[in-house]
Amino acid sequence: MASPKLSIAINSYKNPELLRLCLESVFRFVNDIDFEVLVVDSATEEDTRLVMADFPQVRFFPNDRNVGFVVLLNRSLKESRGEYMFLINHDIILTEGIVPALLRRMESDPDIGILAPRQINFNGSDQVSCFRFYRPWTIVFRRTFLGKFPFGRRHLDWFLMRDYDRKEPRQVDWIMGSALFVRHSAALSVGPMDTRFFMYMEDVDWCRRFWDLGLKVIYVPSVSVFHYHGKGSARGGFVGSLLLNRLTWYHITSAAKYFLKYLGKPLPKHEE
Repeated sequence: MASPKLSIAINSYKNPELLRLCLESVFRFVNDIDFEVLVVDSATEEDTRLVMADFPQVRFFPNDRNVGFVVLLNRSLKESRGEYMFLINHDIILTEGIVPALLRRMESDPDIGILAPRQINFNGSDQVSCFRFYRPWTIVFRRTFLGKFPFGRRHLDWFLMRDYDRKEPRQVDWIMGSALFVRHSAALSVGPMDTRFFMYMEDVDWCRRFWDLGLKVIYVPSVSVFHYHGKGSARGGFVGSLLLNRLTWYHITSAAKYFLKYLGKPLPKHEE
């Protein structure tokens, strides 16, 4: 069987209603291209299986337990057969024209490894989804009251690329992993996401590895997806999240693993 031009691989976890909306948007807005759709699901429940029964054309890969985002995405990489891959979370809703626009951009430059669209909330407001690489103190400023001071705010503005007007495409350090348009051959060269990161920092690490191979990571603000982004690790404030929110601890421990992995190694350089 001939390989499709594009694999749309959806990583899913315990929200069948959003998964259905995601799938409906795929089949509504992706056409005039040979494509396949995969759903790789974590801690699969009966409600999710019922949703998938309505989409028999989709290749479905359930998991009995919560295997984590990295395992889901790596399974997507393994199972995808397309020349290009659009790796999205189940809480992403596609919009009209997005796939042709990203495909044209990808095909215009063989050195592009990853493209990412603008991500917006359902009320139309922007989400910050492209960033500069973390420094160790970035975590401190993001997770403590020190981020409220002028020096903390200046650093976080730099990290969040507040100086970028998001009008034109731009090379960026890394992009949130919820919507990544990837050249499959480049992903094979870079290798799968690092399984030491159960959650958080895996997208930072992956983008950095693309840059290390000279493969561009580009943010494309002219096309967008809707993203139901819960920001679970930010709930409860600093003290409350440290005491009660396991997602905060995932973030902190993943950051520690990331900095240890790259200790003494220079950051990749690219044009901004």
